[in-house]
Amino acid sequence: MSGHSHWAGIKHQKSLEDQKRGNIFSKISRIISVAVREGTDPDMNSKLRQALDEAKVFNMPKDKIERAIKRGTGELKEEGALEEVSYEAFGPGGTAILVEGITDNKNRTLAEIKHVLQRYEGKLAQSGSVKWLFGRKGVITINTKNQIPNIKEAELELKAIEAGAEDMYWHKEENGELLDVYTKPEALNDVRKNLESKGLKIESASLDWVAKDSIEVAEKDKENLEKLFEGLDENEAVQDIYSNLKT
Repeated sequence: MSGHSHWAGIKHQKSLEDQKRGNIFSKISRIISVAVREGTDPDMNSKLRQALDEAKVFNMPKDKIERAIKRGTGELKEEGALEEVSYEAFGPGGTAILVEGITDNKNRTLAEIKHVLQRYEGKLAQSGSVKWLFGRKGVITINTKNQIPNIKEAELELKAIEAGAEDMYWHKEENGELLDVYTKPEALNDVRKNLESKGLKIESASLDWVAKDSIEVAEKDKENLEKLFEGLDENEAVQDIYSNLKT
């Protein structure tokens, strides 16, 4: 399986400028508020556990985390109700794009998403016309620099297979050599626990949309896609952006 194209603004912006930190806290707060509806115990609720892990990475203040939990449990009646939303779109070079978000105003968010798409040669697509190009997968990312010293790639891959991985993919980023471990959606939490029981540290674990096939585009289209993704990520409601761009 080739690496999936996931623009994860929260995951990969660990050295943030102060002006962006508030936006990140807002995004994480929304994830916590939605996740907590499935239970307040992070050991039993993998979505909440992942959200709290993200909050820890960004040194999110405890009072903001507690407020997000209270919003999710309904204790803060004055806060607007949050809804999960998703959008399908086509981007530069004919790329397929999925956008997932959490909003307290669906009409406003839809208008904002349309505006960003139009600005960078993208457009909204009809429901179902893009999503069929993707499959739902659990994705667990392991960073080799955080593991047992001198662990070999083959050894790490064997541990992933023993833990229940369906497939895996190596890739390099600025923060190190990474291994994406793919699982069935329902197996994500079990595989994560199995990996941790083998002494491995997890960089992230989430349910993602993985393109069934990837496409290459011209360099100009890549530049526009980058700007498009950045524009979408700046929106407070947008959480994740996936595309079938070949990485």
